[in-house]
Order: sequence, then C-alpha cells, then structure tokens
Amino acid sequence: MTEKEIGKITQIIGPVIDIRFTAGHLPAMLNALTIDFEDERTQIVLEVAQHLGENTVRAVAMQSTDGLVRGMPVADTGRPISVPVGPGTLGRIMNVVGKPVDEAGPIESKRLNPIHRPAPSFDEQETTTEMLETGIKVIDLL
Repeated sequence: MTEKEIGKITQIIGPVIDIRFTAGHLPAMLNALTIDFEDERTQIVLEVAQHLGENTVRAVAMQSTDGLVRGMPVADTGRPISVPVGPGTLGRIMNVVGKPVDEAGPIESKRLNPIHRPAPSFDEQETTTEMLETGIKVIDLL
C-alpha cells in the first residue's frame, strides 16, 4: 500500500467510532487508524476492533474523542499500534500509543513493537524466582 486509504466517520459513541472505507479496502483487525485535525498538531489514534460489513469498521479511540464529527477523514496506517522498546525507554513515561508524556523529549529507540503480539515461547521464559523491580514504592499501613 503506497498511499494511505482514507475512510469517513459515520458514527461516534464515546470512544467507539464507526468508519466507512471505499469498496475493496477494509483495514485489518488491530490496525492503527489516525485522525488528523486541521491544526496539524493534534492526532487521534484508533484501533480496529470489529468488521461490521458494508466496508465499515468499528474502532476504539486511544485518546479523547472530543471535537470529532461525522464525515471527518480517517487514515488507515496499514500496521498495528507500535511503541518504542529497549534501553531508551527505561525511566520514561509514555502513553498507550508510545508518545512520551514525561516532557523529557522524544524517546530514543531503534525498535518499535506492536502492542498486540504473541506471548514468548516457554524456552524464552525464565523458570527461576526473582525479584521484579518496578520502581513503584508501596507502603502498607495496617
């Protein structure tokens, strides 16, 4: 796919949005869709959750849907939502679509992984008991 396929919003119910695409193109399940606002600084990312038929998909928004109206263009990215992984993400805070929210600049990462992927096989998992360091402090008051 050289060009992004564009659909139009047909229905908005809170974070759930129905989008109709042209005949012959239906985004795959779990594909990322994007809605760009005219100010070009705001982008809403959606994820395809269901195929409804008649070239229509139902998607779930990953941000607030305030300001969306029927008829707005929606672009199919052709790939799933992906987030940066690796050492550059340590100590950073990012949202569900991989954008930094800690105001420390862009996240330096060489690799992006989709947010939906198969679990590691058993031979890749550790069988020993070890301390999981999360960096979260818990105080238990009795």
